Amino acid sequence: MTADTVAPLAFQPAQRVRAIGVSEILRITDHANALKRAGRPVIVLGAGEPDFDTPQNVREAAVRAIGRGDTRYTVLDGSPAMKAAVQLKFKRDNALDFALDEISVSAGAKQVIFNALMASLNPGDEVILPAPYWTSYADIVQICCGVPVAVACTGENGFRLDAAQLEAAITPRTRWLFINSPSNPSGAAYSAAQLKPLCEVLLRHPQVWVLADDIYEHILYDGLAFATPVAVEPRLRERTLTINGVSKAYAMTGWRVGYGAGPRALIAAMAVVQSQTTSCPSSISQAAAIEALTGPQDIVAERCADFQARRDFVVAALNRAPGLHCRVPEGAFYTFASCAGVLGKRTRGGALLQTDSDFCRYLLQDFEVAVVPGSVFGLAPYFRISYATSMAQLEEACARIIAACAALE
Repeated sequence: MTADTVAPLAFQPAQRVRAIGVSEILRITDHANALKRAGRPVIVLGAGEPDFDTPQNVREAAVRAIGRGDTRYTVLDGSPAMKAAVQLKFKRDNALDFALDEISVSAGAKQVIFNALMASLNPGDEVILPAPYWTSYADIVQICCGVPVAVACTGENGFRLDAAQLEAAITPRTRWLFINSPSNPSGAAYSAAQLKPLCEVLLRHPQVWVLADDIYEHILYDGLAFATPVAVEPRLRERTLTINGVSKAYAMTGWRVGYGAGPRALIAAMAVVQSQTTSCPSSISQAAAIEALTGPQDIVAERCADFQARRDFVVAALNRAPGLHCRVPEGAFYTFASCAGVLGKRTRGGALLQTDSDFCRYLLQDFEVAVVPGSVFGLAPYFRISYATSMAQLEEACARIIAACAALE
């Protein structure tokens, strides 16, 4: 380097991403999979992804689209045919009517959320997140210069937000409330009767919009009827964005199609954001999603029954483990069990378990089971298991977890 050469400055990330990392769930899953590749018999119960294949009729629809040459750009936020399929879905499943210009289609439900917050949040605006919450919620809020406001919803209240908590959390800066039912990570779901008091609070605070994340709508157990805020309280329609997608119910995580329906002004602003990021979703994925939403629906109920059998097994097994307690989730494919009873104990190697992260690390290192600590979701001391895997894997994993708890001193 010559005397007149200036040394390059080290890269400095933008302020909005400095405190945010890659999803902790993905990090844990990647680490566990690396151990598997190294030859260790690790069972990974971290990913929120159905283990079923995409239905055959959906795959065939994609192949037909390729054969027709449907490989070009579509309309920015979803083809007319895709929006019509979403329109049909909302009317059929939720008795909700949306015009095509009240619907947005994106590359996954996560992008719908990002578009909505990027289009609506100003610096310092607050977003209420009932905890436990999906980890990406808080990170997306922060990237969009908002302030996540976590409200602890413990197992004693079924991991559900109540009206008094909501009222106390609202301030003049509150812009959004997130409702995810059934929930990732807890599996908790709201009935219409449980949503009604929350809606009554919201009616008194017209500045607060509602983001209803219904992505697990069709994975609901024990005959519980699905409920979504705008169907429970139609007066909230003009400030509610209802989000869903094909990833979970139809095992289409890799196809990347999500959608939302809400007020025209919001949908138009979201389209502006999408126009400068991904543009339209994949044309082939849209063709597949149209078939998923409009084709035969029997497979959805069949797979839900399989998930319920797995849920029942995992909950029973965890409640046999010394020091663990697991409530029965109403939906999704996760358990969110308390590990408070094992904290303060020591492993056979002498390590003291002080946090849920310590417990999860112990399970992975000593018993080769990968789960996610509740602190990642904003509520400790719990841990999440995804039971979207085979019963054989779940049986072995739960046996290891019971043994791990029994081995603590």
